Amino acid sequence: MSDPLDLLWLQSGGCGGCTMSLLNAESPELQGLFDAAGLRLIWHPSLSEASGDEVLSLLGRLERGEQPLDLLCVEGALLRGPNGTGRFHLLSGTDRPMIDWVRSLAPRARCVVAVGTCAAYGGITAGGSNPTDACGLQYEGEHPGGLLGADFRASGGLPVVNIAGCPVHPNWVGETLAALAMDALAESDLDPYRRPRMFYDHLVHHGCPRNEFYEYKASALEHSDLGCLMEHLGCLGTQAHADCNTRLWNGQGSCTRGGYACINCTAPEFEEPGHGFLQTPNVAGIPIGLPTDMPKAWFVALASLSKAATPERLRRNATADHLVVPPRVRQTQQR
Repeated sequence: MSDPLDLLWLQSGGCGGCTMSLLNAESPELQGLFDAAGLRLIWHPSLSEASGDEVLSLLGRLERGEQPLDLLCVEGALLRGPNGTGRFHLLSGTDRPMIDWVRSLAPRARCVVAVGTCAAYGGITAGGSNPTDACGLQYEGEHPGGLLGADFRASGGLPVVNIAGCPVHPNWVGETLAALAMDALAESDLDPYRRPRMFYDHLVHHGCPRNEFYEYKASALEHSDLGCLMEHLGCLGTQAHADCNTRLWNGQGSCTRGGYACINCTAPEFEEPGHGFLQTPNVAGIPIGLPTDMPKAWFVALASLSKAATPERLRRNATADHLVVPPRVRQTQQR
């Protein structure tokens, strides 16, 4: 049996929510996940007992190349301020900014992984006026670059692998790390924003339980309503790349299943949509953000036909917080 691969996890500017999500991993649970993938977690700031000089000694060995580093995971945005010094975030126990540690360790790692949208693109941490000058590992918003630069490659040859989400689904992390451990993830397996295609070539819309309402444009007016959340309440599930409604959270949930609009948290710059998260901007009643791949003329035509054909059951249920009209029981066998 081969030796386990060493994984170092660093946390930068963020809320720690991706680690909290990771702790919800099941089938297998977190430790079983690492064991099955052949990974050894050598340090995590929240999950490891080691601290102080013990951690600094470990980081020093990794930095000098005295100990191999297989996987480097970074959670949270990289804080370059003030004025490029990075001194808004010093690694505890050192006088060195976290960005210096990441710049030094990343080239030593066989693979570098951005865990969460903040580490990938800047995310919420980079919102507003961005006073901390936050960015992602290899992206600044939707633009390549970030802390490490557009041309960065880890020692194994891959660019930074972006596991986007706010927070990430624990299985996205586990399966990505397992694929990297088995050398089963190539650059061609990453989408244009360098997210693993096995999760991000899907849309949140796929598997949404509100799809029947969407098809007939039977829309909710309040978040407690059962109808489609796209027309009035800002849902971006038809544009958001993730498998949230087919790979459920905690085995049973998703944002839209809980009555909350998808805000496209796996995308660069989702934190600055240009409008309220729970609003659908439109021109003459036509949403500005149309479903992926759909021309505006087709949407207008199909929406008009769909609304004209909306069954009374869906029309009434769409604006109710419970099932008002059940599907009619009828014989479906052809005779």
